[in-house]
Amino acid sequence: MSSASALSAFPITTKWPAQHPDRLQLYSLPTPNGVKVSIALEELGLPYEPHLVSFQTNDQLTPEFISLNPNNKIPAIIDPNGPGGQPLALFESGAILIYLAEKTGQLMSTDAAKRYETIQWVMFQMGGIGPMFGQLGFFHKFAGKDFEDKRPRDRYVAESTRLLGVLDKHLQGRDWVMGADYSIADIAIFPWVRNLIGFYGAGDLVGFADFPNVARVLATFVARPAVERGLSIPA
Repeated sequence: MSSASALSAFPITTKWPAQHPDRLQLYSLPTPNGVKVSIALEELGLPYEPHLVSFQTNDQLTPEFISLNPNNKIPAIIDPNGPGGQPLALFESGAILIYLAEKTGQLMSTDAAKRYETIQWVMFQMGGIGPMFGQLGFFHKFAGKDFEDKRPRDRYVAESTRLLGVLDKHLQGRDWVMGADYSIADIAIFPWVRNLIGFYGAGDLVGFADFPNVARVLATFVARPAVERGLSIPA
């Protein structure tokens, strides 16, 4: 079966036609979750075709997108050359990062213990940093800032600050989350840290100056050429 005919089985391709059906198809937006996958793809050098899923026009709520991700969230991918040579559709950014690392044998150790430790830190981002930083952003920058009751905001500030403390302590004496080796754990975590102090403007709120190790590794992360490219994909 050709790549084009394999992709034609996915309804999402009627709204976002593939110009390069032999490449991995990325459906995303440059949000902290979205850029995890574009950064990983840039780091890995895998051929891929990005498609912009615009929240302004509610693309994520269309039947075509929901056919790929019933949870209507970005990012999502279709790999026409998945396991066994069959196309694979995936959503959830953490799952996609693990898949891409295992597909290429890069960005995650093949040593079993280190592999699970890497996944552990990806889950730390998925279950803690992402949800907490996201809620803080809502209550500080978006509609929540108009709420007179500041207890919800303060709850997320406190938990975000605690998580930054966990990360800062772990990074003491380390180049990256996994030590000397750059990995999908860094790609999962640092777009969210960047968003917290940048787009959300919450650096002072969480006392970001108190976390020098996080700041140090964030600066190294954003200086990587693949990260710089991935942060603006899809354009």
